[in-house]
Amino acid sequence: MDTTRPIDPRREDGPEDDTDVAGGADATTGIPEPAPLTDHGPARVIAVANQKGGVGKTTSAINLGAALAEYGRKVLLVDFDPQGALSVGLGVQPHQLDSTVYNLLMERDAEIDEVIRQTVVEGMDLLPSNIDLSAAEVQLVFEVGREQALGRALKPVLDRYDVVLIDCQPSLGLLTINALACADTVLIPLACEFFSLRGVALLMDTIDKVRDRLNPNLAILGILATMFDPRTLHTREVQHRVREAFGDLVFQAVINRTVRFPETTVAGEPITTWAPVSAGATAYRLLAREVLAR
Repeated sequence: MDTTRPIDPRREDGPEDDTDVAGGADATTGIPEPAPLTDHGPARVIAVANQKGGVGKTTSAINLGAALAEYGRKVLLVDFDPQGALSVGLGVQPHQLDSTVYNLLMERDAEIDEVIRQTVVEGMDLLPSNIDLSAAEVQLVFEVGREQALGRALKPVLDRYDVVLIDCQPSLGLLTINALACADTVLIPLACEFFSLRGVALLMDTIDKVRDRLNPNLAILGILATMFDPRTLHTREVQHRVREAFGDLVFQAVINRTVRFPETTVAGEPITTWAPVSAGATAYRLLAREVLAR
């Protein structure tokens, strides 16, 4: 076998991905192909949230959005993290932006159509962010209805999209409360490690408080196991405990550790276009079908 042949990441997985199976992402899952749409909207708003950083929130928002767009859904990604990682992951340089979601929150005359940007994925748009958003958390404290600021900003465009995915910052501050207050459901990425499992209880408590005080219809869409490494006993044990604790809330799709995801960040595009036949792309397509089926 010739091991010197270069790997084309758009066509196949490289040697590093030999263990990157998609956690049941195949035709045997029983998750149906979504029916095509004849028209679009109103949007279903999904907050992708976990107060713990490094669990795959941004990666999941980008790739789930791209997979939903592949299935004919019109998708808006909202970068609601001052770090701007979602924007960077789609090839946008946050420091070069003239207007962001911050302007929509804090300026009464800001128009959302002037901020929304098209992405490399047909049918998927982006509401970008940068470090300016960190100031909003302080400034919103003095605003009337501060928890509803994001909902007011998004309202004019909900009828033109099928799904709005909000990439929340890794904290339970006012920005995350804004996302939960305007969301229909919450998708919780959970890294397959012990400390991530412990932190879910705090997030669940916050979701309960938002449901009681701000958004009575808020529901948990599901828990997504990420950073799974089938070679280690620890991640397999954590995955088992998650399924044992949360049952049907846990998606069938499992997102494995793979070199492909860092590559896609550099490329500025989702894995579904960068490495479309990879196990990671297959897993996110399964997740998209599960999301549409719930």
